[in-house]
Amino acid sequence: MTQPHSMFEPARPPREEKRQRVLMCAPDDFDVRYVINPWMEHQIGRTARSLAREQWQNLRALVAERAEVELVTPAAGLPDMVFTANAGFVLGNVAIVSRFRAEQRRPEEPLFHAFFEARGFAVAAWPDELAFEGAGDALIDRGADVVWCGHGMRSADEAPAALERIIGRRVIGLRLVDPRFYHLDTCCCPLAGGYLLYYPPAFDAASRAAIEAVVPREKRIAIDEADAMRFACNAVDLDGCVAMNDASPQLQKGLRNAGFAPTLTPLSEFMKAGGAAKCLTLKLSED
Repeated sequence: MTQPHSMFEPARPPREEKRQRVLMCAPDDFDVRYVINPWMEHQIGRTARSLAREQWQNLRALVAERAEVELVTPAAGLPDMVFTANAGFVLGNVAIVSRFRAEQRRPEEPLFHAFFEARGFAVAAWPDELAFEGAGDALIDRGADVVWCGHGMRSADEAPAALERIIGRRVIGLRLVDPRFYHLDTCCCPLAGGYLLYYPPAFDAASRAAIEAVVPREKRIAIDEADAMRFACNAVDLDGCVAMNDASPQLQKGLRNAGFAPTLTPLSEFMKAGGAAKCLTLKLSED
């Protein structure tokens, strides 16, 4: 198959490092102040700041054991900036800043743009009218040379094609159909070795078929609704350690059998805003 033309030539990240680099943002102003997803309903003003800080620090420490943690400065009045997965999408030396669908989050865009530029990334132009929510909806497969791109909720239906034109890598669109799983990273997690942790009912039939066509049966780890509601798919894979908010004993056993080390790090306060471990992190050393 001919590779799509790329507007940028993805290269290595600005700094060559053996360890992965992960972007996080301290929860200095984190709270639920509006409702832009079902998880936020009835949660306005109900987050415990001190507990949120403790949970975030625990996740940061866990990530720092296996990666270099970089921090972006939080801004007052932007409570969701803590969810750095939505800062944008990174591939090699290219960064695409998110174009948020919700107007409450749009003030984050210039701040993340400045961060990427300051780190030496080539910031790709993205169509102003096209919603795209970064690594919340665009996930690099760890087996096939493809990028999965969720759409239908927060990212526009045209986002997968636009992303493919920019990065020059095959992008497979996956339509999300359950409002509880409004970003792809809430219901899908590519793992090392080509494994895929996912919740099939979050996708339409064509998207499930697309996943099955790329990911071998023995590497598909389908979870049930109970684990999906624990945001088990909103996990961070760092050298085989899978950091996750929660998971059933059965799912943990399945991950261990596949060679992974599931590590639970409770993130209840961030769940009130519809995010967990993956939402709170962005890998900066992707290729």
